[in-house]
Amino acid sequence: MSLQITINGEPRVLEGHETLADLVAALGQPPAALATAVNGEFVPRSARATVQLRDGDAVFTFQPITGG
Repeated sequence: MSLQITINGEPRVLEGHETLADLVAALGQPPAALATAVNGEFVPRSARATVQLRDGDAVFTFQPITGG
């Protein structure tokens, strides 16, 4: 089963049922270096393995801003 999602505005097809954690790992960047949101909702690193991606989801990855 393939899923059609967008990642940072770019259409992408995923094969199978993937979690957000699987997707982040496949992007090839250290998971701690990215913040993530699915359909406009922030997803903390600790919850990525529980977020099942669905057809039509919009995933955004970005570098978190730190400091004060």
